[in-house]
Amino acid sequence: MAKRGKKYSQVAELIDPDMEYTIEEACDLVVKTKTASFDESVDLDLRLGVDPRHADQMVRGTVSLPHGTGKTVRVLALVNEAKVEEAKEAGADHAGLDEYIEKIEDGWAEIDVIIATPDVMGKIGKLGRQLGPRGLMPNPKSGTVTMDIAAAVKEFKSGKMDFRVDKAGILHTSVGKASFEPNELRENLISFLQTVISMRPASAKGHYIRSAYLSTTMGPSIPISRSSITSI
Repeated sequence: MAKRGKKYSQVAELIDPDMEYTIEEACDLVVKTKTASFDESVDLDLRLGVDPRHADQMVRGTVSLPHGTGKTVRVLALVNEAKVEEAKEAGADHAGLDEYIEKIEDGWAEIDVIIATPDVMGKIGKLGRQLGPRGLMPNPKSGTVTMDIAAAVKEFKSGKMDFRVDKAGILHTSVGKASFEPNELRENLISFLQTVISMRPASAKGHYIRSAYLSTTMGPSIPISRSSITSI
């Protein structure tokens, strides 16, 4: 068993191992459990009652958090020349097509979101092997394939994010930073949970949200009660 550091052990004592916390309590507590010198992310882990091996139980979508994630998002717009200036003016960090396709094929990975127009998807399809495993392949369902490049770039730069349940039925995401006020984290968390709840597959049986935990990057997990989630 790995030995925990002194700082971790100290903040872990703030969490009652026999208790589940309300959303408000968890957000108040999580900012007290930061231990690192950098501004840690506040992460949410949800175990959903779905089987992603079945297409009708895949939970995937986008959400714009009220207070953003606190993270600088690097956006690449894969577009034809006529759209390059529009993408850059909207805030895209990179915009173009053929030169970026080549860079990605050569292993370039300094991006967080890729947005593309429908007319270039035929060229981008061959990047599935590089982009698919990293969750970067543009997809209409996530709002990353659109003709309104400017609007999409602005949304993702301001905090819109894509999420997708993994093969084990776990959904992991960031809902802010440890430097956020507890109320900001609470509003972000509720916004994300409401979006996930609204996407419950019709074929999902039993409890949809099986468990939920909030934590900072380096801190201990705080269990959130299901009753607190279902009451939002």
